[in-house]
Amino acid sequence: MFEAKGGPKSCWCMVWRASAPETRQTDGASRKAAMKQRVCSGTPVGLLAYADGEPVAWCSVAPRSTYRRLVSDTASSEGVWSIACFFIVRRLRGLGFTKKLLAAAVRHARAHGAAVVEAYPVDADSPSYRFMGFTSVFTEAGFTEVGREGKRRHVMRLTLGQTEA
Repeated sequence: MFEAKGGPKSCWCMVWRASAPETRQTDGASRKAAMKQRVCSGTPVGLLAYADGEPVAWCSVAPRSTYRRLVSDTASSEGVWSIACFFIVRRLRGLGFTKKLLAAAVRHARAHGAAVVEAYPVDADSPSYRFMGFTSVFTEAGFTEVGREGKRRHVMRLTLGQTEA
């Protein structure tokens, strides 16, 4: 799915995860290898969605501490899981996969001990960071805006145990 036409083959969802040395390796093969290393070592990286046995969608959800700095606050990342991106194959976009992936990501984070799920979506008219999702989807799922990061990204949080997504 990542290597298919239109897939995130140059990113491999490593933009927010790359260590300092990895940031210098921007080719798809290096990023794929870095992601594979994380998966093989048991580091949480995200969820795949399947349709008829074929992977068709991705959501990057993992402990915030496994990413590079996503927000400029200095608060502890203890118990915080972050949703950093979504990818859905083109033919299935607009069919509600983002909402389903978001609900699955919240359940997954909760099952793995998260106290809070945080995300960094943008407004629907944003010219960039659209892969991080749109604020309306997160608001509908019970997330609350707690700040901004840069000019486009909203910081939205869902405290688990109080609201179901």
